[in-house]
Amino acid sequence: MKEIVNLTTENVKAIGPYNLAVKANGFLFTSGMIGVDPKTNELMPCVESQAEQVFVNLENLLKDCNVPVQNVVKATVFLADMADFAKVNAIYAKHFSTDFPARSCVQASALPKGALVEIELIAAL
Repeated sequence: MKEIVNLTTENVKAIGPYNLAVKANGFLFTSGMIGVDPKTNELMPCVESQAEQVFVNLENLLKDCNVPVQNVVKATVFLADMADFAKVNAIYAKHFSTDFPARSCVQASALPKGALVEIELIAAL
């Protein structure tokens, strides 16, 4: 059974026919999140600020779902340029400081809205 997550106004809005998060079988699945400021609906200007905004958005989403960040079991990171890996990895490490989740990181030829980084999560409820 799946449950669509109702969100607060602190979160970005979906830009297509999808939900930002779904609960199913004891897990929370998030859609990919890009570095858009929910107040302005604008993409942050550089990969570091986009990555930081992605984590703000994801952490707000987890909070809305009453799921602590420590429950994240898998992260998938999409980069427009793998040369940005070290920059994004440093920001990632600030937000997952212990008991790191499993992770994949891939380069994508293009991301929504011209984003430089996108991250999706799976967390245990």
